[in-house]
Parts: sequence; C-alpha cells; structure tokens
Amino acid sequence: MTKKMPHIESKLRHTVKVPECIYSVSGINVNGRRIKSLVFSTDVAVIANCNADAVIAVYPFTPTLQITKSIIEVSQKPVFAGVGGGTTSGPRVTKIALDAELNGAMAVVLNAPTKTKFVQELAEVIDIPIVLTIVSLDEPLEERMLHSGASIVNVSGGKNTVEIIKALRKIDKHFPIIATGGPSEETIKEVIKAGANAVTYTPPTNGEIFKEMMERYRIQCVHKGD
Repeated sequence: MTKKMPHIESKLRHTVKVPECIYSVSGINVNGRRIKSLVFSTDVAVIANCNADAVIAVYPFTPTLQITKSIIEVSQKPVFAGVGGGTTSGPRVTKIALDAELNGAMAVVLNAPTKTKFVQELAEVIDIPIVLTIVSLDEPLEERMLHSGASIVNVSGGKNTVEIIKALRKIDKHFPIIATGGPSEETIKEVIKAGANAVTYTPPTNGEIFKEMMERYRIQCVHKGD
C-alpha cells in the first residue's frame, strides 16, 4: 500500500522550497540528523522561510560571531557555519570555529585555501564536524578528503564540480560529499548522479521573490479596477 503524506500550508507563510529532485540523494547523518538539502544563504528572511534541511552560511566577509549567532537563532534548522580559512586564517579561525560550536552550529565550513595541517589541528580542538571545501581538480584530492581530519568535503568547483565529485568517488565511494547544486534542477541532478550525498541549493534572492510578489499585486489591482 502506497502511503501518501498529508501537506499543510499556512495562508500567510511564503516558503522557499528546494527542488524535489534533491530528496533522491542518500543524505548525510550528522549526530542523528539526516541532511539532504542545504540552503546557501545568509539572508535571515530567506533562511527562516526555506524548507531545506540545513543552512550553509558561507559568505565573502570575515566571519564574525554576531553573524553566526544571528543565523543560528533565526534558522530553526542546523547551521553549517563558515569560519574562514582563506583571507581569515590561523588562530583566529580556531577561535571563530570554537565560538560557532559553543553557539550551536552543527558543523563548521573551511574555505579551500586552508592547509591540511591546520585542518588536522582544528579537529583536535572542536567536537563538531569540519567541512573542507574543495574547488579544483588540481588539489591533492586524496589528502584533502582522507587525511586532512575533515569529516565532510564540500565540492564547489563551478563548471568543474561534477568532475571533482567523480574524481573523489574514484578515491573513496563512501566519504560524505556535499556539492553545490546551484539554483536549477538540471545542475542539482548532475551532482547527485556524480555521487553527492547532500546538495547545496542557491535560493532566489529577497529581491527576486519580492519582484514576483509585486507583479502579482499589480495584476490583482488591475482586476479590482475592472
């Protein structure tokens, strides 16, 4: 007998929904929570109104506790917090990562330039998983995936993302991989087929969502005038 799941929708809540195809991945079980979809955003309004399993909060500024705490407080879902590793490095990253753990982050995300030795040292300090970002086929992939101390790798290689995942799967068939799926079903399906366990979804911006809403309002106003 096929079981049908009831759906309940609020009249006032506008939910940003991840593409259904994401649910075909295996997911990654982190401390008892299965994570299949992650929303790539630091916009608290989008985060609070998205149905993704988790948030990956990586941004192009120096990580601060203020930003991390704000996202954790508003998300109502696990947060994978960016803690630097590129422009921000060294002991500062260790402090940011420990603060993120103590404030409730599920995992920390390190940028690609992070040295393997530093990842190993950080793994001795914090208890939550370390997610190490891989961006190029030219990186020492086996070292980064299997010997760095990271619990998960995050593949964000632009147009080469699929090829990087395939190369990683030749090294290890089971190591946890998060991959950037972008905003479209087509690219999401590609990274899933290549072997990703969880997928990062890029949601529409606040401006794009508001634009669609305003267009509907304009149509409603025209009909009212008739």
